[in-house]
Amino acid sequence: MAVFRVERNKGYTVMSNHHLRNKELTLKTKGLLSQMLSLPEDWDYTLAGLSYINRESIDAIRTAIWELEKAGYITRRQGRDDKGKMTAIEYTIYEQPQPGNGSERNGATHTKSMKKSSRTISNTTFSYRTAALTATV
Repeated sequence: MAVFRVERNKGYTVMSNHHLRNKELTLKTKGLLSQMLSLPEDWDYTLAGLSYINRESIDAIRTAIWELEKAGYITRRQGRDDKGKMTAIEYTIYEQPQPGNGSERNGATHTKSMKKSSRTISNTTFSYRTAALTATV
């Protein structure tokens, strides 16, 4: 009897092609979003960490995040404690742009986004919204 073995590869990321085909985003921004979507759930997000693994300055990473926010791929919410004091900023990252973040101005289509898991970037909090779970980055 013949024996069949399947060699499985690991380390793949499944994500929407939407941002990769969005002509409004720079190549650097597309790459950063793709990388952020590919990192493991427990990866420690910091602007410095993203800068290090990309050989880009912290300012370049910050600029790409601002571009993603302007295009609707990232939303920002100021956190508050029980006394109303400001705490960490929560960023939510989407695979597709969300309405109300400037993305509808350039005619981007919106689809229902799904959640991923949580992470923290420096003194700010990022949240992922992807194909099936919610995460704070």
